[in-house]
Amino acid sequence: MNTYAIVIIATLTIDFLLTLISDYLNLKSLRRTMPPELNDVYEEERYARSQEYTRVRTRFSLLATTVSLAAMLIFWFAGGFNILDLWLRSFEPGPIWTGILYIGILLLGRKLIGLPFRLYSTFVIEERFGFNKTTPTVFLTDLLKGMALSLALGVPLLAGLLSFFELAGSNAWLYCWAAFIVVTLLLQFVAPTWILPLFNKFTPLEDGVLRESLLNFAKSVRYSLSDIFVMDGSRRSSKSNAFFIGFGKHKRVVLYDTLVANHSAPELVAVLAHEIGHYKKRHVIQGMLLNFVQVGVMLYLLSIFISHEGLFQAFAMEHQSVYAGLIFFGWLYAPLAMILGIMLNIFSRKNEFEADRYAVETTGDGEAMVSALKKMSGHNLANLTPHPLLVWLAYSHPPVLERIRAIRRLATAR
Repeated sequence: MNTYAIVIIATLTIDFLLTLISDYLNLKSLRRTMPPELNDVYEEERYARSQEYTRVRTRFSLLATTVSLAAMLIFWFAGGFNILDLWLRSFEPGPIWTGILYIGILLLGRKLIGLPFRLYSTFVIEERFGFNKTTPTVFLTDLLKGMALSLALGVPLLAGLLSFFELAGSNAWLYCWAAFIVVTLLLQFVAPTWILPLFNKFTPLEDGVLRESLLNFAKSVRYSLSDIFVMDGSRRSSKSNAFFIGFGKHKRVVLYDTLVANHSAPELVAVLAHEIGHYKKRHVIQGMLLNFVQVGVMLYLLSIFISHEGLFQAFAMEHQSVYAGLIFFGWLYAPLAMILGIMLNIFSRKNEFEADRYAVETTGDGEAMVSALKKMSGHNLANLTPHPLLVWLAYSHPPVLERIRAIRRLATAR
């Protein structure tokens, strides 16, 4: 076992222990008494149900993580990476197609290991707590569409990545970085029209008080919207959400049909104001630029380590290759990815507070935002008292109670 193997195993162990400790502390932080701020949303029975949902989901997630880690380690120490490589090389398809098949088979294996957990999560846990609306037909159709989309987009992109590193020498990471930026920007335009409609139906919000209120608010803050759509989220789950899609003049807001059904017009205006706040505060651009920088750093480091013989020796490989190097580097990069992920989550939570502030200042109605947050957390059985370590490690949004208290402090200060 060389230095690379030790670093990777240590990283996997630390990551697993952090998950275990944060989950344990999170379960211990569940309180029997309901926070007073949510007395008007949660009945005692529903509050207890939200805590049970947190317990069940946490334990299930830990089991799935344990099985996935165990499968990966068994495959590693049984020489699976080398065996698969030798088998594919025996057909002599060439380095690019060998790489596509090698990575594709590993990803398929990972997906198959996770499939029973996904099925149980959807049809047992989510069903038990009243969220699941997915039928077996919809589940299977989504699975097949996802695989087809992965092949249609993933194979050409992976072929390009492998080709650059096979043929472009020391500048390969620069070409890959430029290609990533171009593809990411293109997807901002393509996804709303061609990709998302493969999975959900998007219907323009019908004329009425709600549509008029949303468009009037957007106009009042000089924010152009191409349209407002309602997505059939209830086809799969009763949970609620809202998001923006598109870029530039093609921006559109999407509301889950469950959100429209459960919230008043002022509450939905506050939700829209929050999302617009992200654009007005340039959070979207900042997040995209940070993502570009992160990928650039990763690709540069990949160009350095992808040909290190010790990395392949750690996985008992008889041959070095770009495609296997991509897989192995992913684990070697994990410590830096974890640190960057924590930093990005801190940045994201700060942005959420800023977007809440923008919503309060532009609508002049902090209680509408508070009411919307309460209803969403109550409807989704959100954990109201997550442990600070779990928040620090994994939360991209602040806990709902922190957001409510910050909004009310802002309203008091005004």
